[in-house]
Amino acid sequence: MTDNKRVSNKQILEALKELRFNDAQLNSLAIKVVSRMMNIQTMEKWYEHVRSTPIANLIQDDKLEMTEEEEALGNAAKYMTLLNLFQDKEEYEKCAVCKIKLDDINKVLKKYN
Repeated sequence: MTDNKRVSNKQILEALKELRFNDAQLNSLAIKVVSRMMNIQTMEKWYEHVRSTPIANLIQDDKLEMTEEEEALGNAAKYMTLLNLFQDKEEYEKCAVCKIKLDDINKVLKKYN
């Protein structure tokens, strides 16, 4: 049932019976699922509301007023992610470039430790 195919209510109930859920446990599970879904929906609405405000449109990367340390940490995350991606693809020349960038970033970060 976890391969994203459509599942009938009957299949769900059969699977739950195999797990030996009683009615109280099933109701508790249902409440938790609905609660989490509502929370996600609320968060999405909040994000869309904040995203559409005029002040959000004014804020761009160059206007975040980050410190040198914050910017270096952001770049470190970026290049570590790229390094992992390129390692998986076995693109070692690109890995070398990411490593050089990370070495430069680490020099900046040493000032703040």
